[in-house]
Amino acid sequence: MNPILDQLEDELARPLRGLTSTQTLLRSQPDPSRWSIWQIAQHLLLTYSSTSASLEDRLKKGVPTRSRITFQQTAAQLCVLRFGLLPGRREAPPFVAPPECPPDLLLTGDELASAASTGLDRMDTLLNKAEARFGTSPCNSHYILGPLSVPQWRRFHLVHGRHHIRQIDAIRRAHRL
Repeated sequence: MNPILDQLEDELARPLRGLTSTQTLLRSQPDPSRWSIWQIAQHLLLTYSSTSASLEDRLKKGVPTRSRITFQQTAAQLCVLRFGLLPGRREAPPFVAPPECPPDLLLTGDELASAASTGLDRMDTLLNKAEARFGTSPCNSHYILGPLSVPQWRRFHLVHGRHHIRQIDAIRRAHRL
């Protein structure tokens, strides 16, 4: 796996390791608008599968994105990709918003980490294919950041993952886990 995504995989596994399935339902506050650990992990899994699906579509088309970057996207890329800053309390788009946890999908932290590893591995394979086919030019567009190259996609997922890892760490601290 690419070193950046390998690092993300390790950093994400750390706060999930050893959590029971009941503990993954904990939130930092009893506020239902705040995500549980399970929901945070599901959101990350949804982002990995969304990126993978869009990369598969782009590879089938055989051409990189033709989208042109806007000034707002340039500013957003600078904040996220260069400085590693992701704005907090932004609502996730519906296609990556996690549901409430159904009882039949209750997973332990180790199971969530394993699922994340599988999702990252699949995404990494597709990013490698996109890089081989399209080089270092923007290959695919992010819904907010605009057209991104493969290295930028990797950096985005690392920054995004770290943002949510801090949330998981905060939940663990709040519950003294």
